[in-house]
Amino acid sequence: MTINAIQDEIIEEFELFDNWTDKYAYIVEIGKKLPDLAEEHKTEENIIKGCQSKVWMTARMEGDQAVFDADSDAIIVKGLISLLLRVLSNQTPEEIAKTDLYFMEKIGLAQHLSMTRSNGLAAMVKQIKLYAVAFQAMNA
Repeated sequence: MTINAIQDEIIEEFELFDNWTDKYAYIVEIGKKLPDLAEEHKTEENIIKGCQSKVWMTARMEGDQAVFDADSDAIIVKGLISLLLRVLSNQTPEEIAKTDLYFMEKIGLAQHLSMTRSNGLAAMVKQIKLYAVAFQAMNA
């Protein structure tokens, strides 16, 4: 499935909710389903800088696709990461690097997250895109 198709699917899911409280609860639910990252990956080098909560992320190539795993010590952040991974994991580095992540704005994250959470979300996106660029460079 393409990145934009997945983003559109997420937007449709969030349109089912009437208010931000329900959307927030849904994000928490999504976070609870994110598999825990193995303890050996919860290292200082895998921490995403710029997040208020602790967020760990790993990346690897499987064939021509970048695969990301992540975890957080905050349940809402786990939900946000889960959404990002749903959109960007298992895509080519080229697609990840050039994509416009419009779903976050469309579902209301920009208006409803605190400044520190918004900064953390931006840091997560930046890290994923950095991994994608690095994978592109390795394959060049």
